[in-house]
Amino acid sequence: MNTTPASSAPTWVLTGPTACGKTAVALALAQRVPLEVISVDSALVYRGMDIGTAKPSAAELAQVPHHLIDILDPTEAYSAARFVQDTLRLIDEVRARGRTPLLVGGTMLYLKALLDGIDDMPSSDPVVRARLDARMRELGPAALHAELAQVDPVTAARLAPGDTQRIQRALEVWHSTGQPLSHFHKRDAGGSGREPAHQAIVVSLEPTERSWLHQRVALRYQQMMDAGFVDEVKALRQRPALHADLPAIRCVGYRQVWEALDAGLDLHQPKVRAEVTEKGIAATRQLAKRQVTWLRSMPQRVVVAADQPGVIAKVQAAFGIA
Repeated sequence: MNTTPASSAPTWVLTGPTACGKTAVALALAQRVPLEVISVDSALVYRGMDIGTAKPSAAELAQVPHHLIDILDPTEAYSAARFVQDTLRLIDEVRARGRTPLLVGGTMLYLKALLDGIDDMPSSDPVVRARLDARMRELGPAALHAELAQVDPVTAARLAPGDTQRIQRALEVWHSTGQPLSHFHKRDAGGSGREPAHQAIVVSLEPTERSWLHQRVALRYQQMMDAGFVDEVKALRQRPALHADLPAIRCVGYRQVWEALDAGLDLHQPKVRAEVTEKGIAATRQLAKRQVTWLRSMPQRVVVAADQPGVIAKVQAAFGIA
């Protein structure tokens, strides 16, 4: 049985769209290999956001060591650059303990930054940011997304029109430097002739039938609502420092429930609850669609059909686990 790779061996990455079964597969791999999971998820970093992020349960976390989970307060921001820094450190630490690091998650910006590299990003300009904040409030995210499409179509194509945080950041970079944000993201190594920034075996769980994933997204969101997701958001709203514009609160699912509560809706009413649930499911499906688009730009990935038999065996084979 393959155990711990040498320090020069490729890192193992298990990715795929949301709700495709990554956590279950990772836990199954841990039964065969002494590994530690490094989360590749921009929502799991936040403490107190458990239900709506589908955070692994206490029992699951106890089965195998996990990293980059519950490391930040929701008032804080996390970046791709910090993720890369933290992950490279953790990979070395896990290997030093004689175990295998397994990166698991679907925040594709983080994964691409690790694999392809990311140039030094320009620092935030408070004056430009304040001006964009005012324009966002006045014109709305759709107008700024359309503006971004004019100056940086590459970045605009991968951002949802409602992703206000990243739209503003991309426009801030443009106004501050005269260069699109995509200029600072190194091109895929296969297209530029360079070696990848980080060597990895990337296994992606992708369903052959979109309806399979849609059903799983709907089921999981409904289970989150039944598990007390609304109460979790209400508890967050009791904290004066938290507001709707924070990256944590803009996470898919949280945003929909937060906005409903802002509007004074009673989510205990079945009709209102069903409408908000459908909005959350639709937003999650859109997230999954964007994730698949990102994945298709990674030709080096090994695709395993998440909705077909033998998933775990195929993932093991891809990682060279006998």
